[in-house]
Amino acid sequence: MHAPLASRRQILFALSGVAAVSLAGGCTTTDDRSEGHSSQQFANELFPVRLVDRGRFDPQFLPTKVANTTGEEPGTIVVNTTDRHLYWVESRDEAMRYGIAVGAAGRAWKGQAVIGRKSAWPAWYPTDEMKRAAPGIPTRIPPGDDNPLGARALYLSQNGRDTLYRIHGTSEPWTIGTEASSGCIRMFNEDMIVLYSRVPVGTKVVVR
Repeated sequence: MHAPLASRRQILFALSGVAAVSLAGGCTTTDDRSEGHSSQQFANELFPVRLVDRGRFDPQFLPTKVANTTGEEPGTIVVNTTDRHLYWVESRDEAMRYGIAVGAAGRAWKGQAVIGRKSAWPAWYPTDEMKRAAPGIPTRIPPGDDNPLGARALYLSQNGRDTLYRIHGTSEPWTIGTEASSGCIRMFNEDMIVLYSRVPVGTKVVVR
C-alpha cells in the first residue's frame, strides 16, 4: 500500500535536512571483502526490497569488514556520525562497517542507549515536531516499500524509555552518506535487514 503522492511530498519535506555528501575517509579495511546481496535473498519479504546499485556510491559506504578501532566490546553497535558509518562489533579485532545517513545539522542525537525493541516492516508515526513542520502530514504511514522507516527498525531506549530515535532502513537510499534525517540513523534496506538479523533486543548502542 502506497501513501498518496501529496502525502509522500509532505513526508519528504518533514524529513528533509542538509544534503551535504561527506567524502571523508573511514577506517582502513583489513581486506577488500564486502557483503553482496541478491534479489533471491529477499524473495520472502512482505514488500519488495529494491536492490541498490552500489557502484553509484562511494566505496566507503559498502558493507565492509574492518579492524575494530571502536574501543567497544563485541556485540555493540557504534555509530560515527562524522564519517557516516555504523559499526557492528563482531570481535575484539573486527567489526562490520556500514554506510549510513545521519541527522541534519541541529537534529543529530548522540549518546548511549540500548535496542529497546525491533520491528520488521514497521508503520511510521510522525513526531509532533514533524507535524508542525508539515501540516496535513498523515498521522500514520503503513508498512511498505515507500515507508520512511524502510524494511526494519531498531528502537533506541534509555533507562527503559523510548528516545524516539531509531536505526532503520529507508525509502530514500540516495541519502546514504549525507546529513538527511530528522535525527535517526538510516541504512540501505538490504544492510538493515542483515543487521537486524544479527542484533538482539538489549544490544548496546553508542552514537558519537
